[in-house]
Amino acid sequence: MNSSPDPELKPLVAPCRTVPTWAALRWLQKGWADFKQVPRISLVYGLVMMVISVVITWVAYLAHSVVLAIALTAGFFFLGPIIAIGLYSLSRQLTNQVEPKFLRCLKEGKKNLSNELVLSFIFLIVFLIWARAASMLHIFFPSYGAMQLEDWFMFLGVGTLVGAVFAAVIFCVGAFSIPMLMDRRVDTVTAVITSINAVLKNKLAMLVWAGTIVLLVLLGMATFYLGFVVLLPVVGHATWHAYQETIDADAWELGPGLGQSTAAGSSVERK
Repeated sequence: MNSSPDPELKPLVAPCRTVPTWAALRWLQKGWADFKQVPRISLVYGLVMMVISVVITWVAYLAHSVVLAIALTAGFFFLGPIIAIGLYSLSRQLTNQVEPKFLRCLKEGKKNLSNELVLSFIFLIVFLIWARAASMLHIFFPSYGAMQLEDWFMFLGVGTLVGAVFAAVIFCVGAFSIPMLMDRRVDTVTAVITSINAVLKNKLAMLVWAGTIVLLVLLGMATFYLGFVVLLPVVGHATWHAYQETIDADAWELGPGLGQSTAAGSSVERK
């Protein structure tokens, strides 16, 4: 009996590398470099996100609902990994020294559409559960008109804690899974498990990265969403480089249409 391993049999999880605690700063630097190479497409993406943000805020204002505003705004944290697929594709093209084109982004999105839709559905379900949880918080507090300052602090504090739990789940699942699906011929289960494993094995670095993303999103909000035009595209491009440095996906074939992927730097070690 031939006991040699099947060359087509892939591991359930891709190996991850140990990255420095402050690797997020290098990822942002690379993301900014990508932004400068494809400024038009990146700016259009950021502009669209800004317009969506303004519309969300306007809808919440018309509805006179603080909860609605908070829940919809949180969508950036829950749906961000899916929204940024086009940016991952652009950075992937740049990494592989292929002329970046928007149409190529659409073609790359089609090649693994079923797996991407599964992940999108998972993210959407988590977001809807969070939105429902946020809408239920007001039951435990006085009406908005009767709320005192301490009530607002408690309301926002509890809401933040509840949202943080959902956001942590989404971050672990989506940190590297979508870029991996874009880059390699891999199934959803492997991509998700790989992402969770890499986050758990690089806790400090991923905590800094998650905190950086939250800080940049809050900064964009503080500028009345104008900052989103630049900040969100840079974060999207940087996420691709985070995947490149953290995940060793060489066991899986590259997706069609690109050359050999650039090897990760020697400053990180395989775990």
